Amino acid sequence: MSPAAPHVPVLRDEVIAGLAPQAGETHVDGTFGAGGYTRALLQAGARVYAFDRDPDAIAEGRGFEAEQDGKLILVPERFSRMAEALAERGVDQVDGVTLDIGVSSMQLDRAERGFSFQADGPLDMRMEQAGMSAADFVNEADEEEIADVLYDLGEEPRARRVARAIVQARPISRTGELAEVVRRALGHKPHEKKDPATRTFQAIRIHLNAELDELEQGLAAAEKVLRPGGRLAVVSFHSIEDRIVKRFLRERSGATPAGSRHLPDMRGGGPRPSFEAVAKPVRAGEAEIARNPRSRSATLRVARRTEASAWASGPKKEGRQG
Repeated sequence: MSPAAPHVPVLRDEVIAGLAPQAGETHVDGTFGAGGYTRALLQAGARVYAFDRDPDAIAEGRGFEAEQDGKLILVPERFSRMAEALAERGVDQVDGVTLDIGVSSMQLDRAERGFSFQADGPLDMRMEQAGMSAADFVNEADEEEIADVLYDLGEEPRARRVARAIVQARPISRTGELAEVVRRALGHKPHEKKDPATRTFQAIRIHLNAELDELEQGLAAAEKVLRPGGRLAVVSFHSIEDRIVKRFLRERSGATPAGSRHLPDMRGGGPRPSFEAVAKPVRAGEAEIARNPRSRSATLRVARRTEASAWASGPKKEGRQG
């Protein structure tokens, strides 16, 4: 975790441009990971409260934190609790919040964490390293629940076939085992570009870590802590996540579509817009995709906080959670 660390987060330059951090400002990095966004914010002269629910990320960042003379404060919490955690540290408002949704590269790259099937490891996938593991889920959940999770959170069109194969193959304890079960169930051919196990792994990970609930609550928390004029930058990697972010910002900016003869007009009579769009959604360019294939599916959305009060309720639910 030295300043010379090689990790560069997805769309880093675009995120920093969207946040436009200034010296003396206070920012929240809701997904510290390997510290890429935090490092860029510190270089701009900002003070950073960096959140991460993963004990490994916090432990490995402590040395870097100690080098920053109080400019970096690591917070071992979910970003959904940023309002409460900041208040406990005497902070009411911040100038920027950035969220990089989903699993971090350091989690994916470590086989022992069980997030990826690129290298065989224990079937784990727990960000906080506590609670139900992926092995617990695939070995104990009934076929219908597994199918629902794969369909709702992985957008797997043949979820029932995969769920049936998982139940028949129990017990499953390794990432490689689960990937092979899915490939056999779906008739995977080695030359196919995308491994069909990707959707299953995504779905189980999102379910175990309640990631969509966390995102919804985190967006509402950011709305509470951002000062007027403060900016929110969110990088998402899947259509389900991006729909949540898009809907939240559309609702909060007062851009909900007008009614039709079939649907009522929902624009009038509600709270004042709490956000305004800063720019159109941004995707990675060819050079970044070549350098980091994970960035291919990334979408960045940036919005500016208005002077209106935070809304009373969070966005509507998307999919089901564990």
